[in-house]
Amino acid sequence: MLNAVKREIPDYIEGYGEVRHFKGAYASLDNRKKVGVNGRTVKPSNKLQPGDSKMVQSIEEILEKVNFHDGMTVSFHHHLRNGDYVLNMVMKVIHDKGFKDIHLAATGVFACHEPIVEYIKDGTITCVSCNYMSPGPVAKAITQGYLKKPAVFRSHGGRPRAVESGDLHVDVAFIAAPSCDEYGNVNGTHGKSACGVLSYIYPDAYYADHVVAVTDNLVPFPNCPIEITQDLVDYVYVVDSIGDPNGIVSGTTRVTTDPIGLKIANSAAQLLDEAGYIEDGMSFQTGAGGTSLAVAAGVRERMIKKGVVGSFGAGGVTAYIVQMLEEGLFRAIFDVQDFDLRSVASAGTNPKHMAMSGSLYGNPHSCGPVVNKLSIMILGATEVDVDFNVNVVTGSDGTIMGASGGHNDTAAGSKISIVVSNLLKGRLCLVRDRVTTVTSPGETIDVLVTDRGIAINPRRTDLLEKLKDSKLPIMTIEELKKIGEKLAGIPDPVEYTDHIVGVVEYRDGTVIDVVYEPKK
Repeated sequence: MLNAVKREIPDYIEGYGEVRHFKGAYASLDNRKKVGVNGRTVKPSNKLQPGDSKMVQSIEEILEKVNFHDGMTVSFHHHLRNGDYVLNMVMKVIHDKGFKDIHLAATGVFACHEPIVEYIKDGTITCVSCNYMSPGPVAKAITQGYLKKPAVFRSHGGRPRAVESGDLHVDVAFIAAPSCDEYGNVNGTHGKSACGVLSYIYPDAYYADHVVAVTDNLVPFPNCPIEITQDLVDYVYVVDSIGDPNGIVSGTTRVTTDPIGLKIANSAAQLLDEAGYIEDGMSFQTGAGGTSLAVAAGVRERMIKKGVVGSFGAGGVTAYIVQMLEEGLFRAIFDVQDFDLRSVASAGTNPKHMAMSGSLYGNPHSCGPVVNKLSIMILGATEVDVDFNVNVVTGSDGTIMGASGGHNDTAAGSKISIVVSNLLKGRLCLVRDRVTTVTSPGETIDVLVTDRGIAINPRRTDLLEKLKDSKLPIMTIEELKKIGEKLAGIPDPVEYTDHIVGVVEYRDGTVIDVVYEPKK
């Protein structure tokens, strides 16, 4: 047949295959597909013609353009943490328009998202999936059984695995964009609402059917530097404010001054030194809590004393890790989120401070996540059991108060994973016969360091051998449990209904545990 330039082209060419005929320079855009990792088709094209605008005037217009309907999945990211405005803003319009049975696929849910409790109760939202859920009204409502379907808790690496594999299909992704141009080039490190890298929303930008950048800082094209590129973004919507960056600093991000916390941290740092992990080329990640940062302080002192230079710090980044980079103690930082404004500034200015996607961070099905190169990981816990299984999803009363985050990703990947915690938590012994909810399996947890003693997983015979002559208070986990129960007693068991309110996925997508609704 004749194509648009009047060339006679057969419908089929041997050795090539079926021919899609040229219909014109712009008509051919109708056949365009957006292609992602490994050449897979990841989202339908918005078919933007030259001269067309991506700018929209309202959330209502966005919903109309994407043909929004009941049962859709919408996603958001949590880099603004407890200062986020975008999730509430969008969900209010979806609620007011009367849509139902919505799956809220947020990477994190915080206390600031309390307005969605109403939407859960009235059936606007019937499913929630996330990597992290802070204690607060939403967690309480889900614990009490108001959500129609079980919440799904994934790890920071498990969520991008789910998105990339198709286990989690996102219809519309909303990116809170601190800086954006009219064509959708986005970064998170500039603008009045700068929150640092936007790593957790990267897979949604690639794989969601529709991607919307919501910004309070529209800049001339091209926006530099570019973190999420224009070819992934369908619409741009300008608002007065996407959030309060001061809400990023939710929880302590300073080294503890508590004597008990300092004792735990010093023991952990000494153990790492005696076991030979503080060495040239080491890599390190810690949480943002005061005791975890005190471990980082102890590691830093020993690195300086020994003249050690590590390869990288990783994970959620604090000012303390930035300081270690600037002091030359690490050659680089791999960053998935920033916990304070100094980290935000560093992410925007230091070329050695690098953003990484959640998939690069912890996806076990990728060609090689960064967690597999971690030497040392410092973890927290709400409970640990005698098999070293760790719970960070629920409290001992069954109330949802967290989610895996990077816990089971880093525990599995690192050379040594250490849980640091007071032995008594809320007047209860941290060590239980059986944790309320398993987040990270005991086979991936190496050491528990408490103020009353240290337990090494019996699987780590190498550590037990190296530390057999140590003066550290090393004992069995059963001995730690007895000490804690002597101090706090044994609590009465919590009774549960048979209603499952949450599903805890391991990083590979298998279900490691479920959360039941406590009896009222």
